[in-house]
Amino acid sequence: MVRFALTVVRHGETRYNREKIIQGQGIDEPLSETGFRQAAAAGEFLSNVKFTHVFSSDLMRTKQTTAGILEKSRFCKEATVKYDTRLRERKYGIAEGKPLCELKALAKAAGEQCPYFTPPEGETLDQVKLRSKEFFEFLCQLILDETSEKGQPTSGTIDSGLETFLTENISVRSNCEPDINSDSVAQVLDANILVVSHGAYMKNMFTYFVVDLECTLPANLSKSELNSVSPNTGISHFIINVEPGAKEIRTTIKCICINLQDHLAKMTESA
Repeated sequence: MVRFALTVVRHGETRYNREKIIQGQGIDEPLSETGFRQAAAAGEFLSNVKFTHVFSSDLMRTKQTTAGILEKSRFCKEATVKYDTRLRERKYGIAEGKPLCELKALAKAAGEQCPYFTPPEGETLDQVKLRSKEFFEFLCQLILDETSEKGQPTSGTIDSGLETFLTENISVRSNCEPDINSDSVAQVLDANILVVSHGAYMKNMFTYFVVDLECTLPANLSKSELNSVSPNTGISHFIINVEPGAKEIRTTIKCICINLQDHLAKMTESA
């Protein structure tokens, strides 16, 4: 068995986020000034965590956010970032570049609720789920293969700094694991992975974790918090156990926190 940590961060704010315009995949908007500050704040917040792997969507807003996070790192400034198209935002077809209100109007005209509506030329939720499933299975197999090649005993040998980080930064709150200890966060891991992606994609990925993989959630996490879209540079942490099987790998997932935004409050306080 191997054990790894997965930290998922949404990109920083863009002008289109602020103006509530749909970006999807076709609008490759850079971060706004606020977005760059958010990325730096997230990087400062995560600066003592030692990431062994870094993945990002290949769109500009995620690339810039990833660079902003790594710039503040004590250990990962020179980390190689792997850009993966499977981490791209949901494709919204003809709605891209248009105000959110127009997407809602299209959904209403079709007699559907906006989050579940697929605009013409857009991706269905099942298609986004397939992308997130393929990427997650790729991560699990990658860590299994790397651990096997190194001949390391499982579970791991990497002091990630994650337990210390979570213990110091997570107090009891509604959307986080209230008891951070060695049972809930590994002191050593086979890998510690950072992923930077997008709001709708992340929401879909987390739903896949909970519904399909039966992810264990913090006891006080409300349904509304689970179903909400992450704020810009919102941070979510998971601990994943992976066990190879004869036909398929078996995974268990524990959510430590979801859509954490403490670093944004600190950014406001310092402004």
